[in-house]
Amino acid sequence: MSTALRSPAHPLKTQLTLVIIAAALVMSAAMGIRQTFGLFIGPFSFDRGVPVTLIAFAIALHNLVWGFAQPFAGAAADRHGAAPVVAFGAAVFAAGLALAAASSSGWTLVLGLGVLVGIGISCTSFGVVLSAVGRVASPEQRSLAMGIASAGGSLGQVLMVPLAQAVRLSSGISTSLFVLAFVMLLAAPLGIVLDRRHRPQGSDAQRAATTPATSHETRPTSLRTTLAYASRHRGYRLLTLGFFTCGFQLAFIATHLPGYLFLCHMPIGLGATALALIGLFNMAGSWACGWLGGRFRQQYVLGWLYLIRGAAIAAFFLLPKSTVSVVLFAAVMGLTWLGTVPLTSGLVAKVFGTRHLGTLFGVVFLSHQLGSFLGAWLGGFVFDVTGSYSLVWGATALAGLFAALLHFPIDDTVVEDVKLTTAEAARA
Repeated sequence: MSTALRSPAHPLKTQLTLVIIAAALVMSAAMGIRQTFGLFIGPFSFDRGVPVTLIAFAIALHNLVWGFAQPFAGAAADRHGAAPVVAFGAAVFAAGLALAAASSSGWTLVLGLGVLVGIGISCTSFGVVLSAVGRVASPEQRSLAMGIASAGGSLGQVLMVPLAQAVRLSSGISTSLFVLAFVMLLAAPLGIVLDRRHRPQGSDAQRAATTPATSHETRPTSLRTTLAYASRHRGYRLLTLGFFTCGFQLAFIATHLPGYLFLCHMPIGLGATALALIGLFNMAGSWACGWLGGRFRQQYVLGWLYLIRGAAIAAFFLLPKSTVSVVLFAAVMGLTWLGTVPLTSGLVAKVFGTRHLGTLFGVVFLSHQLGSFLGAWLGGFVFDVTGSYSLVWGATALAGLFAALLHFPIDDTVVEDVKLTTAEAARA
């Protein structure tokens, strides 16, 4: 092949790098800020008199709203591009944080941290941002590219948690939330980079020669038909059910770990340190999971990841607590934290292609967020009723085994042609 026909690969590689960087920055802001919410449970309760159950409900509600909004945000990005969706989401996210900062009642807090933040994060996280990465990357690069973007997004957790903690201790809850809102607004313009498309110049023959020859990525199947087929696909259903566990585990730990460590008489500030360490190790874990997903069957990597995570949770809960055990637990959890996302979205893209990836992953992610709602809310509810987190810790550990058993049998055969008869489509 001539040099002229190969030359477009260089701008494509450059564009993929730019898209990965932009995706990492957007998710750093959104996911990093979200990870700080557990630090505000005690201050909102003690300083403003808001019941712990109501604060936990607000945090849980944003997970639920995020889940229900994600398919619509993904569909909007599939249709109109990431730029307007990310800009809208960043503005709504910042408005929710500002409303929470100025809240004088628990229900205002629910509207801000629950509803507005949930809508905002659906537009600035995985379903929109990683889908943009998946469209630019080739099938061979996709899992690793998504893993790198997710790993870069973890930088926000490393930075935002200590930033929020430091500003809160020095200037109070309101100032801390306003600072986080400003950081979120800075991410709004980055959607423009996510929307950049590489279009090879030259004749039709040249474009054909430089475009991967795979109808799987470009088949003109309607969204309705694809959704109907996916709903009948056993692997897609298993993946959706399994992702519920991920949300349940992560939301419970992120929301209630600081309070649990306080009850265990651990040093003040260790909870914030643990959350930051989870973010730090998640950078390596997300990259590693993306790398593994490009070399092994993604459902098998997911199955082992859930087994390791469940075993780590059980060991942490059952063994004596110390600063060392907390640090080790945070490290293992970080290595398995969000590595599920590039693997799950990559598996959806492998089976169904990228044309409707934002919507299809959004539906799977809804299950994740239903689990997140239950994990965050149930932790607060069980604690208020029993005065202990023990029951939820046990359920969180067992959920890892449940998720592994769901993922190992998933069939990842590529769906080359999504077609339903009229009667099948009507039934679906």
